[in-house]
Amino acid sequence: MNTIAVVPGSFDPVTLGHLDVIERAAGIFDEVHVVVVHNPDKSALLPIAQRVSLIQQAIVDGGVTGNVVVTSWSMGLLVDYCVEVGAKVLIKGIRSQIDVAYETPMAIVNRNLAGVETIFLLPDPAHAHVSSSLVRQVAGLGGDVAPYVPAAVAEFLAAHA
Repeated sequence: MNTIAVVPGSFDPVTLGHLDVIERAAGIFDEVHVVVVHNPDKSALLPIAQRVSLIQQAIVDGGVTGNVVVTSWSMGLLVDYCVEVGAKVLIKGIRSQIDVAYETPMAIVNRNLAGVETIFLLPDPAHAHVSSSLVRQVAGLGGDVAPYVPAAVAEFLAAHA
């Protein structure tokens, strides 16, 4: 049986913590779809197509196996995408209790709506303090984000700051 998991996020920009979760999910599931979604509660720094491109580059640079698909979804509920591709699992990286409190109600609703289960993965402790919003803030103020993001992202942000 081919098990498909979805790793969703705004990935604005993708961080080393995101990549850690993606790589570990790729080692567990037959196929992993990294899905860039629009979050209406956030003001985006990068267009969705640029985020998809940077994630693809980071995955190639990181040597992640060929079982990862990177795409975007903006035509409805995330569970609609899951049903469309046959995914039964969502993977969410959890950094703190705040993330657990935020993600738990969504996990329950996703299970109720479409039978899609959510698995929480804890980050590598080296990346547990990093968020995309922190990276955006540091980059916006001219700081070095290289320790927190893949090289392709650091180069892109430096060139477009």
